[in-house]
Amino acid sequence: MLTVSELTSLSAIQIAELARQRSISPVELVKAHLGQIERLNPKLNAFVQVDAERALQSARVAEETIRSGEEIGPLHGVPVSIKSSIEVAGMRCEAGTKLRVGHVAQVDAPLVQRLRAAGAIVLGTTNTPEFLMAWETDNLLYGRTNNPWDLSRTSGGSSGGEAAAIASGCSVGGVGSDGGGSVRVPAHFCGTCGLKPTPGRIPATGHYPQSVGPFALLGVVGPMTRTISDLKLFFEVLQGPDIGDPSATPVPIRWPEWPLKSTSAKPRIGYFEDDGRTPVTPETRSAVRKAADLLQKAGFEVERFCPDGLDKARELWWNFFGIAGAMLLGPVLKGREGELSRILKEFNDWVAQEPPHTAQSLLNSWIQRDMVRMLVFEQMQRFPVLLCPVASVPAFKHGERNWEIDGRAVHYLDAWSYCEWFNLLGMPSAVLPMSKSNEGLPIGVQIVTQPWQEEVALCVAELLERERGPWAGPPVQA
Repeated sequence: MLTVSELTSLSAIQIAELARQRSISPVELVKAHLGQIERLNPKLNAFVQVDAERALQSARVAEETIRSGEEIGPLHGVPVSIKSSIEVAGMRCEAGTKLRVGHVAQVDAPLVQRLRAAGAIVLGTTNTPEFLMAWETDNLLYGRTNNPWDLSRTSGGSSGGEAAAIASGCSVGGVGSDGGGSVRVPAHFCGTCGLKPTPGRIPATGHYPQSVGPFALLGVVGPMTRTISDLKLFFEVLQGPDIGDPSATPVPIRWPEWPLKSTSAKPRIGYFEDDGRTPVTPETRSAVRKAADLLQKAGFEVERFCPDGLDKARELWWNFFGIAGAMLLGPVLKGREGELSRILKEFNDWVAQEPPHTAQSLLNSWIQRDMVRMLVFEQMQRFPVLLCPVASVPAFKHGERNWEIDGRAVHYLDAWSYCEWFNLLGMPSAVLPMSKSNEGLPIGVQIVTQPWQEEVALCVAELLERERGPWAGPPVQA
């Protein structure tokens, strides 16, 4: 019989294998995770709603399926959580704003349907910043989410509740969303793994705000787990087109041969420790160098390389996420400004410093975006895989807005440019923890590929994870 600590430390792959062997009780597994939530959520504030009754009922059905010898799915009995901007039938989908208080989803989003069909059990939904417009998680409905490595620090945003829940063993894995680092920054801050896919590879149907118009170029939903192996499994379950996603494209799964066949050529990897504009902490530089060395040891050809055009990509990303995003939210917020959180008011103040788009300025941004994509993709013919930081800093203290690195100022909106480029360019990126800061905080790295090459990014990340070795969880578990 496994202990509660052991049950809440299992990976999705381990749970599925134990289920196939009929040697694990989904009921005990769900009870262990509900107990972990009861113990830790008061400290973390990761969940906004937990449906214990429905989760236990689903676990009983899963247990009966195992007993009966019926065929089971790849996530059979795996307890998961879902970001509260994604529809889960019967659960709150408020996206952290008082303007949607009490909104309850009537149906499951397609990705939730796919998780359930694979055997996963939904425990509850997790916290976000208001309208997801921040790299930290705090709102007027539920308050702030704390980082399980240091409760005085943020878990990141906007999928901060997900990252905190997964890192602390309250959930085995789940789903977040990412328009400018919202899966990857929380994974980096909390020492977990995350995938920002190509727009349309995993359906964003049922997400609020909707990924439509200019936002469809940036916004995606993606899996979050504790290991890359689990991330691959979640990706397989979640991927595939859906009519409700305007970016949907029927791309089949294509795992590369080189992880299994030594005769298959591995892709060349280009890495950079910083972009020459926004500095990163010394420990972040060391994490990227360590990852580059480990990948070279694993048989990859690894060279220093930073693509031209990234600074322009950062500027254009703000034109879509910041300026166009504010225009999309404007009608919703009008007349209710007094009900907004401090963080969203701050975001609106930043946006207000620039004029709204005209038809011409939006068209120009769109054309320039395509030109930058062509420039970067041409350079990636030589380096199909990029390795780089996730952010300038590890998890910051609640409310911080500026940092000094090597005598240079780093402002809040600049610290996450290492993620924002790839939203603008539509490139998939996998994040995994690589090392720790002097304060003992996790530091992740990104593995980035060209669009529709998620399988390559995940396989490179998995080999890197293997070379890195085991990763211990945060101290809040103790």
